[in-house]
Amino acid sequence: MPAVPPPCDKANTTIRPFQISIPEAALHDLRTRLAATRFPATHDAEDWKDGVSLSFARRLVDYWLQSFDWRAQEARLNRLQQRMVTVDGQDIHFVFQPGRGPSPLPLVLTHGWPGSFVEFENLIPLLTDPTAHGGAPEDAFDVVVPSLPGYGFSPAPARPGVSSREIAKLWRGLMGQLGYNRFGAQGGDIGAGVSVWLARLFPENVAGVHLNYMPGSYCPPLGAGALPITQDEQQFLDAAAAFAAQEGAYAALQSTKPQTLAFALTDSPLGLAAWIAEKVRAWSDCGGNVETVISLDTLLTNISLYLFSDSIAASLRLYKENRLNPLAFGPGERVTTPLGMAVFPCELPTPPRSWAERVFDVRRWTSMPAGGHFAALEQPSALAAEIRAFFRPLRGPGARHIKA
Repeated sequence: MPAVPPPCDKANTTIRPFQISIPEAALHDLRTRLAATRFPATHDAEDWKDGVSLSFARRLVDYWLQSFDWRAQEARLNRLQQRMVTVDGQDIHFVFQPGRGPSPLPLVLTHGWPGSFVEFENLIPLLTDPTAHGGAPEDAFDVVVPSLPGYGFSPAPARPGVSSREIAKLWRGLMGQLGYNRFGAQGGDIGAGVSVWLARLFPENVAGVHLNYMPGSYCPPLGAGALPITQDEQQFLDAAAAFAAQEGAYAALQSTKPQTLAFALTDSPLGLAAWIAEKVRAWSDCGGNVETVISLDTLLTNISLYLFSDSIAASLRLYKENRLNPLAFGPGERVTTPLGMAVFPCELPTPPRSWAERVFDVRRWTSMPAGGHFAALEQPSALAAEIRAFFRPLRGPGARHIKA
């Protein structure tokens, strides 16, 4: 049976088509600002110990001005089936790609910071059309990739309080409007937190949750009545504390005073690029050379999305919302939805399986041979294989898709 896109007219009037079309004036403004860039002084132009190196920043600006073609990137992204939908008064941008198989499982993929829906561009076809990529048709997914509220082309929330918990409610509403009452969830970074909240709040709807990052705010019940901390768990807690002390200044700032930082990053294209590029290099499995795994075109496409959509302020604010509403669990609380985890070697500090099993029904826990925080960009084939393997035993009746 041929797959069809989600309804955008008679079946549900809140879903409508979307195409990216950045005004030429925005491109002209970017070129003007880049041409007038002021670079800071430094003791060593090649050194990254204090942040982005001056030589990389100069090369990035030169490439952005002389070689990067936004219109080509825009045209390529517009080949994706993009939609807008309104859920509980919040407009959400999303990509939809139907699966090619006998009974595709609906799957919502959620990105994080400093990412966007662009992260999943190469992963989507591996999941929707596995037969064309060495897989079995029975492993096909209908893939839905929403942009987090305030990221990319999803407008910023009009009120405070929209944390990953509230976003999970929006995602359930989105999947419901697409006609899905049973679906899987997958994500890394903030997307991992949203996916876990989906499973926690709506176990009747979520067939399983697959992660490539354990949410940083996740805290199982500890203390009286709980199992004592194991040696592996203590090593993880020590590593997480060391990471926070040495590399966590960005998170501390974004989760406490995001608006102050937003002034600088909104006004300066290079400031925005440096803030994002530092994390992409540090968190990817690139050996210090980010271009070995993520091209400048891909990096600048993602950065440009933040710039053109004026979304950096709202994206930073989500850190504060999540600090105020962390993923903490009470004594005896468990999430019954099956959970799978792909542990990439250059990921941020990752707990042992036992840490997750204090709350979750862990069905699969795989150590991956290569890759880092941006797994969908760095290792799409390996991640796709893990997602297929995790969900394979969880497929079954209950999925429903209303056709146009």
